Amino acid sequence: MIGELSTTVPDYSEILSKVAIAARQKTSDAEGGLLRNHRPAAKLVVSALLQAERAAKQQRLIYPLESLLGDWRLYFTAPRNAKLQNGVVQGNGFYIPQIVPAQISFHLRERLEIGNQIQFGSLLFKLTGPARYLGKKNLLAFDFTQMQLRLFNRTVYQGKFNSGKRSGNFEEQPIGKLPFFAFFLITEDYIVARGRGGGLAIWVKQVA
Repeated sequence: MIGELSTTVPDYSEILSKVAIAARQKTSDAEGGLLRNHRPAAKLVVSALLQAERAAKQQRLIYPLESLLGDWRLYFTAPRNAKLQNGVVQGNGFYIPQIVPAQISFHLRERLEIGNQIQFGSLLFKLTGPARYLGKKNLLAFDFTQMQLRLFNRTVYQGKFNSGKRSGNFEEQPIGKLPFFAFFLITEDYIVARGRGGGLAIWVKQVA
C-alpha cells in the first residue's frame, strides 16, 4: 500500500521526519524565512498524516505505552475536515508559531498522568490530570483535573479544574465520555494522533 502511495507523493514517513527535523532547527529567523524554507508545505504534511493514519489501520499497528512517555512539543495541527478525496488533500493545516509554545506530556508516577501547557510570553497555563492507555487501540483517554498559572516562573494560581467530563471516578468512566487521542504513528522523534474532536496533530520530542 505504501508503495502505491509513493508513486504520486513522497513517502509519508519521510515527510513527517522532515517536520521533526525542522522543529529542532534553531534560527533567529524561525518565523521569517530560514526555517520556513526547510519545512514541508502544510498540504504535504496533511497528506502524510492521512496516509500514516490509513496505513496504521490497515497494518493494525500497536504501540506500547512506554513509547509515549516524555515531553512533546506541539508543532503542527490540522482541523477535522482535512481528508484525502480521490488522492487530493481537502483542507489544510498549520505550523504552531514558536512564540506560543505548547507542550503535552505523559508520565508514569503512581498512575499515568497527562499534562498540557501553553505559554504566552511570561505567562504559562498548564492543565494536568489522570490518563489511561488502551494499548490494543493506541488510544489514550484522559481528564484534566488540576490547573496552574505561572507568571515570570512564579505560581500565581494552582487549584482544581472542572473539565465538565467527570461524573464519578475517572477509572470507571467509559471512554465515550472522555476526551482522548488516537495515536497512529509513534517514533522516538515525534508522535501523531487524531483527537476526539477529529483534529490531527504532530508533537515533536522535547530534548534538553
